[in-house]
Amino acid sequence: MSIRLRLTAWYASILAVTFFLVGLAIYWFADQSIYGGMRDKINKQVEVMRVTADYNFLDGIDLNVGGKGFEEEMYAQFVNYVNGTIKVTPNLGGIQFPYPKSADKIKSGFKHITVEGLPFYVYEIPINIKNKGENKTIGVATIGVYTGKEILFFTQLKNILTLVSITMVIIASTIGLFLARKSLRPIENVIRAANQIQRGSDLSVRIKRTGPNDEIGQLTDTVNEMISRMEVFYRELDESYRAQRRFVSDASHELRTPLTTIRGNVDLLEKMWGPAGELESKHIDEAMKKEMSLEALQDIAGESRRMSRLVNDLLALARADAGVIMEKEPIHMRPLVDEVIRRAQFLPRTAEWITGDLSALDAIGVNGHKEYLQQMLFVFIENAFKYTPEGSVTIDAVRHDEQIGIRIKDTGIGMDREQVPYIFDRFYRADESRGIIAGTGLGLSIAKWIIDEHYGSVEVVTAVEKGSTFIIWLPIVSSFHPTLE
Repeated sequence: MSIRLRLTAWYASILAVTFFLVGLAIYWFADQSIYGGMRDKINKQVEVMRVTADYNFLDGIDLNVGGKGFEEEMYAQFVNYVNGTIKVTPNLGGIQFPYPKSADKIKSGFKHITVEGLPFYVYEIPINIKNKGENKTIGVATIGVYTGKEILFFTQLKNILTLVSITMVIIASTIGLFLARKSLRPIENVIRAANQIQRGSDLSVRIKRTGPNDEIGQLTDTVNEMISRMEVFYRELDESYRAQRRFVSDASHELRTPLTTIRGNVDLLEKMWGPAGELESKHIDEAMKKEMSLEALQDIAGESRRMSRLVNDLLALARADAGVIMEKEPIHMRPLVDEVIRRAQFLPRTAEWITGDLSALDAIGVNGHKEYLQQMLFVFIENAFKYTPEGSVTIDAVRHDEQIGIRIKDTGIGMDREQVPYIFDRFYRADESRGIIAGTGLGLSIAKWIIDEHYGSVEVVTAVEKGSTFIIWLPIVSSFHPTLE
C-alpha cells in the first residue's frame, strides 16, 4: 500500500473514531437530558402518591388520571401481595406492567420495559407497612411514562449521526486522498528524478522545488544538494580515471622508447660479438666494431639513466598519490637557495645563469622538507635551462605579506597562455617542445605536489617567444630564527 493510501486510511480512521465519540457524547447528553427529566417527574409523582403507606391507605389511593393523584401522562400500577389485587390507572387501557412475583425479588429503580409492543420508562418501588415496629413489604408500585416519542427521537438521532459520520468520513477520505497526493507529489518527483538518474546516469537532473519551505521542501533541497555533490564526485572520479588511463598510457609510451633503444643496441652487440656467422663483418674491422659497440653502450647507458629518472619520478608521484606525509621542520631559506644556485651552475645549459637580489630571504624561514624543496627548485631551474636555448635564466626572491616568493625567470621559447592550466599535469608537454626537447613531462607535476605539501602556490607568467616566469610562494614561519638551522 502506498504512503498516500496509508495516510488516507489513518485520516479516515481517526475521523471515524472522532465522529463516533462525538456522536456517542451527543447521544449520551440527549439521553441524560430527556430521561433525566422523566426521572424528575416520576420522583415528584412518587412523592405526591406517598406509596410508602399502610395497607388501608393503599386501598384508598385515587387512581383517577388528571385528578389529585396522577398527571395525564403518568401511568401507574399497584400490586397487593396480601390479597393479590392489582390496581392500574385507567390510561393504561387494560394492560399491565410486569412485576415481581414475590417481595424479595423487587429491585427498586428506573428501567425500560415494553408491554405489548409499547415502550415505557418506569420506576419500581416496594410498598411497605409497619408491623410491630418493623417494615413489611406488602406490594409493589410501578410508575412510569410512555416513551414512544423519545424512542423514535433517539432512533432518528442515531440514524442521523450514523449517516452524517459516514458521509463526512467519505468526504474527508476523498479530500484527504487528494491532499495526500498533492503533498507527496514532491516525493514522487524525487523518485522520478532518482529513476531517471539510475536509468540514464544523468547527474545533471535536479528536482523542481515548489511549495513552501516545509519538510518535503527541505527534503527536495537535501536531495538536490546530494545529487550536486554526487555529480562533482562523479566528475572528479571520471577525470581521475581518465587521468589514470592517460598516465598509464603515457608511462608505457615513455618506458617503451628507451626499452626499444636498449633492446636494439643489445641485439646489435649480440650479433657483432656472438657466434660466427650471425653478422656479416667482412666489411667491418675491429676498430669499427669497437666504435659501434661503444656507441651502443653509450646509448644503453643514456637510456638507462633516462629510465632511472622516469622510475624515480613515478615513484615520487606514487608516494604523492598514496598520501605520504612529509616530515617538516623550520628551514632557513637563504642557505638552501644558495646551495641550489651553486649546484645549478653545473647543470647542462646554453643560457646564462644569473643570480638576482636574494636579500628578501635573509632571516626568512619556512616549515618544510629540505631535500624536497631543493628537488622542487631544481625542477624549475632545469626546466628553464631546457627551454632557453639562448638568453638567460635569472633567480631572485620577493616577499609579500607573510609569504616568500622565489622567482625563476627565463628568456626562452615560452608557451601559449592557454597551455598554462595543463603544464602541471602528468606527462603533459607543450606542443612546441614535444618531440624536440627531451623530457618525461613529470617534473612540474612533482614540483606542484611538493608545493602543495608545503601549503604554497605557484604563479606563472608566460608568452610565446618571450620566456616564462615562475614564482613559488611559500608561507613564512613567523617565529623562525636562524639559530634553529
